[in-house]
Amino acid sequence: MVSYAQGIDALNQSVSELKDINVSFEFFPPKTEQMEKMLWKSVHRLAPLKPKYMSVTYGANSGERDRTHEIVKRIQNETGITAAPHLTCVDATREELIEIAKDYWANGIRHIVALRGDLPEGSTEHTSYAVDLVKLLRDVADFDISVAAYPETHPDAPSSQFDLLNLKKKAEAGANQAITQFFFDAEVFLRFRDRAAAAGIDMELVPGILPVTNYQTLLRFAGFTNVHVSNWLHHMYKDVADDDQTTRNLLGASIAMDMVKVLAKEGVRDFHFYTLNRSDLSYALCHMLGARPQTD
Repeated sequence: MVSYAQGIDALNQSVSELKDINVSFEFFPPKTEQMEKMLWKSVHRLAPLKPKYMSVTYGANSGERDRTHEIVKRIQNETGITAAPHLTCVDATREELIEIAKDYWANGIRHIVALRGDLPEGSTEHTSYAVDLVKLLRDVADFDISVAAYPETHPDAPSSQFDLLNLKKKAEAGANQAITQFFFDAEVFLRFRDRAAAAGIDMELVPGILPVTNYQTLLRFAGFTNVHVSNWLHHMYKDVADDDQTTRNLLGASIAMDMVKVLAKEGVRDFHFYTLNRSDLSYALCHMLGARPQTD
């Protein structure tokens, strides 16, 4: 009989022997000068880990869209890391999307995260979807295209099977990779990966990892993304004082590290980190996975 300690030791040993791990990071456009400083501090701290790419989210208004364009170009120019802008098809015409895609290509941007996006306030019905955007991008240029995947089913999907077939359509339209919504149970991703393979989805599935340091943030994000928060997670954060950031950081690191270890042991070699424009926990997770600054 294998003891708990032996099981943990075997898991740690398997992680320590990992090779060929790839990481990527997501950032969002800052709204204040202080947040701007935090963003670029995080970008420059994580860049030496040589991620496959750094993505930047895309809001449903022109001001934030312009900020995404600026940040993406600056990341690629300053760090040499592939920068991948999010692009949504809501609140934009086909002609506008083509113009944006052509501008990115002209500026050396070769990777785009293609999303449907949330409807602007006042709108009631989607007229185009991520699969349409994938097709449009394929018509413009030979982009690397990432799309979204939902291990616990998209909130708007009528069923998990419908959601899975939609992902398959995006793959058939030309997407290279799917980044999953975050989750807090490694088994959720592993079961989803099995279902996708059974459905004939021939596309790389990359788990999205959210290292959480604020429990209320966790609950808010989970609430509008259909992500299940288990009772053990509620219990973990119970009675932690609001001003006890040290404990919250340690809990967030522990939860994310345990999950990443299990996924790595199950053969996952690509991880996408939702940084929330902070670098500490993502950096620590990458260090554990063997993704470290390269030395001469």
